[in-house]
Amino acid sequence: MAQQTVLAPITTTTTPGLDSPVVLRLRPVLDLTDDQLLGLSSLNDDLRLEWTAEGALEVMSPTGWETGNRSISLSAQMYVWATKDGTGVASDSSTGFRLPNGAVRSPDVCWVRRERLAALSSEQKRKYIPLCPDFVLELRSPSDTVAKLVAKMNEYMANGARLGWLLDPETRTVQVYRPDQPVQTLTNPEVLGGAPELPGFTLDLRPIWAPAL
Repeated sequence: MAQQTVLAPITTTTTPGLDSPVVLRLRPVLDLTDDQLLGLSSLNDDLRLEWTAEGALEVMSPTGWETGNRSISLSAQMYVWATKDGTGVASDSSTGFRLPNGAVRSPDVCWVRRERLAALSSEQKRKYIPLCPDFVLELRSPSDTVAKLVAKMNEYMANGARLGWLLDPETRTVQVYRPDQPVQTLTNPEVLGGAPELPGFTLDLRPIWAPAL
C-alpha cells in the first residue's frame, strides 16, 4: 500500500514579529506539491509558508503592528495605481508564486503584466501561478536579516523579475534591483518612482518610515 502524506497544523514557538522564521528541511524525505503546500497553508492560516528551491519549508509567524501598518500602506498604494493603469494586476503577501527554480515565494507586494496572466489557465490561477512577478517588493521586518532578504531579491531577479525594491525602515534605505544592473541604494527617500517598468507609479515612503500611531 502506498504511503499517504498526512497534513497537520504546524506548531511553532516563535513570538510574532520578533523571532526568525522556522526552517524545516524536508527534501529528500518529502517534496511538497502545490496542493500539499496549499493544504498546509489552509490548516495554518495564522502562518505564512514559503518553499525554497532547495526543498525547505520556511514558517513565518504574523508580523508586529508596525510592519502590518507599513504593509497595508504599500499594498494600497500599489493597488490604486495598478487599478488605474490597467496593464497589470497587483497582489499582496498572501499570494504565492511558483518560480522557475521550483521555489514558492510570497513577495510582500508584487505586480504581474496582464498578458502573462492571460496565458494561464483558470486552474493555474487558483493555485500558485507558475511565474515570477514582473515587480516585487520586500519590506524588512524586525525578524528579517538583511542577508536573507538580499538573497530573496537576487532569487527574484534570477527568475525573471524586471524590478525589485527592498525597503528597510530601520535604516530608511531602499535597494533597487534590475536585471544585469548593479544594485542601487537610496538613503531616506520620500518618494520612489517605478518608471520605466511601472510608468506613472510613485510610492510615498513617508508613511513607511514613520507609521501612523
